[in-house]
Amino acid sequence: MKLISCGMDWRMANVEVRGHFGFADSRVRELLAALSGADGVLGCVILSTCNRCEVFFSVENGAEIEPVALLCAAAGLDAARFAPYFAVFHGAAASRRLFEIACGLRSQILGEEQILTQLRGAMTAARETHASDGALRTLFRLAVTAGKEARTRVRLTGVPTSVAERAVLLAGERLGGLDGKRAVVIGNGEMGRLSATLLRGAGCSVTVTLRSYRHGETVVPQGCDTVSYDERAAAIDGCDLLCSATTSPHHTMTAEQFAAMAKPPRLILDLAVPRDIDPAAAELPGVILLDMDGISDGGRGEHNAAALRETEEIIEKHHGEFYRWAAYRDSVRSNV
Repeated sequence: MKLISCGMDWRMANVEVRGHFGFADSRVRELLAALSGADGVLGCVILSTCNRCEVFFSVENGAEIEPVALLCAAAGLDAARFAPYFAVFHGAAASRRLFEIACGLRSQILGEEQILTQLRGAMTAARETHASDGALRTLFRLAVTAGKEARTRVRLTGVPTSVAERAVLLAGERLGGLDGKRAVVIGNGEMGRLSATLLRGAGCSVTVTLRSYRHGETVVPQGCDTVSYDERAAAIDGCDLLCSATTSPHHTMTAEQFAAMAKPPRLILDLAVPRDIDPAAAELPGVILLDMDGISDGGRGEHNAAALRETEEIIEKHHGEFYRWAAYRDSVRSNV
């Protein structure tokens, strides 16, 4: 068995390109079924988030695959167009990349916390579609263990814990503070709920859009009002800040909808990949639009040098454990 991965992240491709690989969970499961059935592939896991798409393959010894070509073919995309945005890794380089991702070293927000939930979700999808094998399950389990240890042991200075927190901090800077401001959040998924909670904590009056409501099932952040998704334009007209964070393949708001408002929001945060907000909205007078590429990273300065070294030590320990496990497995099999 050997490991091969291909990856595209926020440093390698802009939000427009990443949007083609921002697969919803149902689409991920379809792709897993296709990729895991390819010749020579023993297992496959897809990690698709707002800032990256990473595909990890376990491959038979002696087999050769082109991971980007396989992914693009399964997704119906042009490999020649998108291959330059991907990096391909083999063996220890592929597995180490996963550990660095799990520990937050490759996140747009250094050390961000959501990646561990996303890794678990990626592994669950692979397991439930019978796309993963023992090597990938062990690799992901140890990577998540390393990530948890890094979150527990390592203390980063001056770094937000998530993209949403960074976006809210930027919103406060752009609007001269958030206390007393009116905000609307489109989307009540994980990112939307987190954004709404942070905005409420910063002093905003927050309204969250809902496509449906099921008593006992729909979770609305404490202190937030709600409005039907279909009535979102009326709620947005006159607000100070709009945040959109959905998994919709289409724009949640168009430039024409904003232009028709008596008072469009001063600041729009688009925290979705693919984009939720029509980019043409940035051309409207008095409107600032920030997408995922406009939310800068931070925390990689000298003040966190010791913390980064400690994180590297954690990675080395757990990465070494994976290869000790792999060597033992191979020795057992060779003696059978």
